[in-house]
This record gives sequence, C-alpha cells and structure tokens, in this order.
Amino acid sequence: MSIEQRLKDLGITLPPVAIPAAAYVPFVRTGNLVFLSGHIAKKDGQVWTGQLGKTMTTAEGKQAARHVAIDLLGTLHVAAGGLDKVVRIVKVMSLVNSSPDFTEHHLVTNGCSELFSEVFGEAGVHARSAFGVAQIPLGACVEIELIAEVH
Repeated sequence: MSIEQRLKDLGITLPPVAIPAAAYVPFVRTGNLVFLSGHIAKKDGQVWTGQLGKTMTTAEGKQAARHVAIDLLGTLHVAAGGLDKVVRIVKVMSLVNSSPDFTEHHLVTNGCSELFSEVFGEAGVHARSAFGVAQIPLGACVEIELIAEVH
C-alpha cells in the first residue's frame, strides 16, 4: 500500500509547511538526512496550550503529539520531495510541557511514534527521546522534532 493511500485511509490531509515563528528554517537537508525543526501542537489552527499533569491528561497530550506528527509529515513531504522518498524515520525528540510530578512523557510521545508506524510501517520505527520541560514557546503543550533518512 502506498504512503498516500495509508494517509487517505487514516483520514489525514497533509498541512502546508508552517512559517517559522523565529530565526530558523523548517528543515535542513544534508546528504540523505533531513532534520525537521521542532513543530508545536496545534488544535483548530491555534497553538494547543496546556501543561501535562496540571491542565491536560496523558490521553489529551497523546492526541496533541499525533497532531504534531501530522504537521511534521507535511513538512517532511516538502523536504523529501514526497513521503514515498522517506527511507526511514531515524529519530524523534519530544518536549512535553509538564508539571514537575508528571512522569508519562513517553506515553504522550507515543501519539507521534504510533502514527509514524501506521504511515511508514517498519520504516517508521525510530529511536526517540521524550523530555518534560517547564515551558514550550507560546505555551504549547508538546513540541517534536525529527530526523529522517531519504532517497
């Protein structure tokens, strides 16, 4: 099954590449690697704000991470010249805006990781880090960046 068909079956429409909010670019390609800058969670086109363990549940955070993954796919599509050119998702780094006692960052980040596996199969299985942080730009609940290998 093609990547395009998987996205269609999942009801996913790729968004356009977001315009950076500061002095950086959305992605950099060097050789066969593409590095995507951090993408923050958005809901209904607005920054999805909140703090896990205080104003958000793990399930809500997981959904936010899935939304971030969809935005990352939109950027990766442009960076790679099409998602069919993705060899594998290499690494994901997730920042979770969380209270000091929140300990389920890994479960929040699964929202992103699971979607990549659904879309790319084995090529979507990746190395990963998930961190709890005191704050994310614009008050976003989750920010995720990734590294992918492309043809």
